[in-house]
Amino acid sequence: PRATTNLITCGDRFVCPLFMLQMMKFAWDNYKRYAWGKNELRPLTRNGHIGNMFGGLRGASIIDSLDTLYVMGLMDEYNEAKEWVQTSLDLNSNGEASLFEVNIRYVGGLLSAYYLTGEELFKNKVVELGEKLLPAFNTPTGIPRGVINLGSGTSWSWGWASAGSSILAEFGTLHLEFVHLTQLSNNPIYTEKVMNIRKLLNKIEKPHGLYPNFLSPVSGNWVQHHVSIGGLGDSFYEYLIKSYLMSDKTDEDAKTTYYNALEAIEANLVQKSPGGLTYMAEWRGGILDHKMGHLACFSGGMIGIGADDGAPEKRQHYLDLAAEITHTCHESYTPTKLGPEAFRFDSGAEATATRLSDRYYILRPEVIESYMYMWRLTHDPKYREWGWEAVEALEQHCRVDSGFSGIRDVYTTTVSHDNMQQSFFLSETLKYLYLLFSDDDLLPLEDWVFNTEAHPLPIIQKHLENHLSFAL
Repeated sequence: PRATTNLITCGDRFVCPLFMLQMMKFAWDNYKRYAWGKNELRPLTRNGHIGNMFGGLRGASIIDSLDTLYVMGLMDEYNEAKEWVQTSLDLNSNGEASLFEVNIRYVGGLLSAYYLTGEELFKNKVVELGEKLLPAFNTPTGIPRGVINLGSGTSWSWGWASAGSSILAEFGTLHLEFVHLTQLSNNPIYTEKVMNIRKLLNKIEKPHGLYPNFLSPVSGNWVQHHVSIGGLGDSFYEYLIKSYLMSDKTDEDAKTTYYNALEAIEANLVQKSPGGLTYMAEWRGGILDHKMGHLACFSGGMIGIGADDGAPEKRQHYLDLAAEITHTCHESYTPTKLGPEAFRFDSGAEATATRLSDRYYILRPEVIESYMYMWRLTHDPKYREWGWEAVEALEQHCRVDSGFSGIRDVYTTTVSHDNMQQSFFLSETLKYLYLLFSDDDLLPLEDWVFNTEAHPLPIIQKHLENHLSFAL
């Protein structure tokens, strides 16, 4: 059924999660019917998409959905997914795989599935896959290259990356998963690899305390001074505060690095528009580009979850900043109540995509992610109201006969669909919506940290004491 519940009814703690569950089942059933074993569903043409991000790995939507299905209690669907992993997930693949995407989706998804269910199958698969990622780190600096052939172990940098560089958001978004790989395999090499990255970043000079997006894995120097909290930079910052939280607040180095980075971001990138909207600009060699990407909208939630561990005199300030950025991202959600890929704050624009090429929405989760965190932190009802607006918009504009599809222009209500049900829609968007409308004791933030694909990972010390205590 399409969303017809009004906001008052959606205050009912049973109605809203049930609706997200129905959305998930609809997305899953159509993936199963038309694209089973492929990476993603093309809902208009009713076929599967493989793509080239995963280097021959298949079933991205299955791996990304395991924990969502389990947490929602869709046990028949979860068991179908588990059986596919057992019989059909082939890790002996050749082709160019994104180290970053394989890590956040496949490693993250299998880790979460193991920690939630205790099924040894997932543990064995994830340790096998983790070993295949290690050759990417065979560089003069230990900074991994972005692309790896999982079969041969050869690695290289993205052709589009400046001067053969590695990307901050890619090599900086391995820490959570690799620490858990060490936990499960009893092999310290995974933690050593990511700690080496952090040591190098601590050592090199940062322009104004900022971290540029491109770094040479050969020289260990920045390649160009482009700084963004959106694409190319985003999850590096997220994994700093989450590394601290996941360590049961013992990783002081991650904490210090995070708050120093946030101070530099506030000093150099955080801006206020003429209309009073707080946003994060991009920085290009000292010149500000007054643009914010949808990907950067995760930062409201990030600053929110980090607020409590900041300096006592800054805690309220951080919570206020988190709320302001989340408000700005809500303002970017347009007449369709869905947001563009990027929006600007210049030439009179206020959180508006001024370029045709920025107007698309591909079922991204970041704005909803911040709503979920801000709801958990403040219980301000507006976050659930905003979340419900997004549910109604997804149902009205993105739901098609055989799944959900992104749209090409959020500024027109006569929508044109892009024919892609992204795997992160199942992993992130629907999971964050479900959690937004569920009780706080479902995957409580004091026990779980979400990787950047919304796969929950247990806090290390607590999981040693209460291993596999998850209960539906």
